[in-house]
Parts: sequence; structure tokens; C-alpha cells
Amino acid sequence: MIQTEATPNPDSIKFLSEKTISVSGTEEFQKEQKDKVTIPFVKELLDFKGVELILLSEKFLSVKKTKEVSWNELKPLVISHLNDYFSKNNEPILNNKRKTANNTNNNSEIVNKIMEVLDTKVRPAVARDGGDIKFVSFENGVVKVLLQGSCSGCPSSLMTLKQGVQNLLKHYVKEVNAVEAVQ
Repeated sequence: MIQTEATPNPDSIKFLSEKTISVSGTEEFQKEQKDKVTIPFVKELLDFKGVELILLSEKFLSVKKTKEVSWNELKPLVISHLNDYFSKNNEPILNNKRKTANNTNNNSEIVNKIMEVLDTKVRPAVARDGGDIKFVSFENGVVKVLLQGSCSGCPSSLMTLKQGVQNLLKHYVKEVNAVEAVQ
């Protein structure tokens, strides 16, 4: 059974599944990079009119749509696509380990602290809103992160980043001065 949940981003909805969607972490797919996608389910979903981006996580998938289509049109199509997949397959959509894009060349104690705060305090909250946050780098007191899923392009994501993520990181990791989102 697929349930839906609103997110702070009006152009994004979270589709919750009782079945596991991903055993290989969270991964985002964008329509503009559809040619590189090798997963048939994802490719087909990106072909739906108005689907701009999807984020697959363990028990949910988020869909971000364009303004040209309404949720009344799109929501039943996504639910049907998910149900169809799980009726024909007993395995998750993402079921192999993928390389993480985390740039952890500087695997210092500071970076480890930053990643621990992101993983334990930030990611669970961001996931509740249908998104994800990935560590990109730490340099000269500035943490760079990538916002994915519902958080990508959300009107409140900048406020969340500055008031939430930045404050948390500055509190737990004294070396952090600022947090910035990268594209």
C-alpha cells in the first residue's frame, strides 16, 4: 500500500511504501540527466509529463513536479507505477551498492564530526520532508552540502539551511562558520 505525504515544497510529494524501495541509500535522479539512468523504473517515471526529479530512499520516494501538471493528474500515475513495480518484483528498486558522492579527501576529525551531525541530527529531519542532504566539502570554516529531493528548490530550504543546519553544525562543531548549498 502506498501512502502520500505533503512536504514543505508544494511541488513535491513523498510517496511512502511498506516495501523497501532502496537498500543502497538515498539517490536522486533528474529529468535532465535521464539519458544516464540505467534503472527502468526510474527512467519510466522520469518520462511522466511534469516529473522533474525523483529521490529514492529506503521506504519512500519523493517526486518533484513542474508547474504544468497538477498533483491530481500525477499522484495516481506515480502510485500506479509503484504498485505495478512491486506486483511484478520482490526486490527493491535500488538494490546495489553505489559509490557515494561524498568528497571526503580530507577525512579529518572535523569532517567526521560534521558528517556525524548531518547523519544523526539533520538527515532524519530532512528525510521526513521527503529530501536528503549530502556532505560535499569543508574548507576555511565553510561546509558545502547538496540538498536533494523535496529540498531541492524548496522555498523554505534556504531558511532551513541557515537557521537549522548551520546553527546545529556551529553548535556541535566549533570550526564551522557557515553552511552553503551547492548545485
